Amino acid sequence: MNNDLLLWARKLQAIAQNGLTYAVNNYDVERYSEIRRIAAEMIAITDPGVDAQRVVEFFSREAGHATPKVDVRAAVFQDNRILLVREISDGGWTLPGGWADVEDSPSVAAVRETKEESGYDVKVTKLVAAYDRDRHPHPPIPYHAYKLFFLCELIGGAAANSNETDGVDFFAEDNLPALSLTRTLPEQITLMFNHHRNPHLKTEFD
Repeated sequence: MNNDLLLWARKLQAIAQNGLTYAVNNYDVERYSEIRRIAAEMIAITDPGVDAQRVVEFFSREAGHATPKVDVRAAVFQDNRILLVREISDGGWTLPGGWADVEDSPSVAAVRETKEESGYDVKVTKLVAAYDRDRHPHPPIPYHAYKLFFLCELIGGAAANSNETDGVDFFAEDNLPALSLTRTLPEQITLMFNHHRNPHLKTEFD
C-alpha cells in the first residue's frame, strides 16, 4: 500500500466533504464531487481489490464538516497482566475498544467496548493518553482519528468472545502476543503498564 497516496486521498476527501457542506451553487457541488471521485480513485489504486465507485459511496455517507473520528481503548489489569482481545479481522491482539458512538462520552464508550469485546465489566479510572493516530506508527487508514487510552478497573464479568473477537486473555508485559498494529502498538502497551504501576503519571497527548 502506498501510504503517501492514501494520506493525500484522505486530505482531498476532507476538502471535498467540507466543500460540499458549504457549497453555495451547482458549480461548487460539481467541482467538489469531482475531487471526491479523484480521492476515491486514489484509494482504489492503493488496493487492487477496492472498487472506486464503492469508495465514493462510502465517502458520501460522511456528511457535514470533516472532523477526526474517535477511537477509544481500555487498559484493564489483573495480577499485573493486561487484558487483550484477538481481532477476527486480522488475527492480532489489541486493547479492547473501537469507534466511539454518537451520544456516548469517551469513558462510557470504553466501558461499553470492553464489555462487548471481552465480556468483562470495568470502571474507568484515568485518561492515560489522547493521541493523534497519524503521529504514531500505525498502518494508515482512510480516516483521520484521535485515539483515547483509558486505565480501567476490573469490576466483574467473565471472558467471552464477540462477533469481532475470538480470543480474550491477560498477558504479562514480557510475554505479549502478536498485536493488531492498526489498533494498538507495543509502545502503547508499555505506556499502559507504566501508568498502572505509577498512577500519578500525567496524561500524555498528541
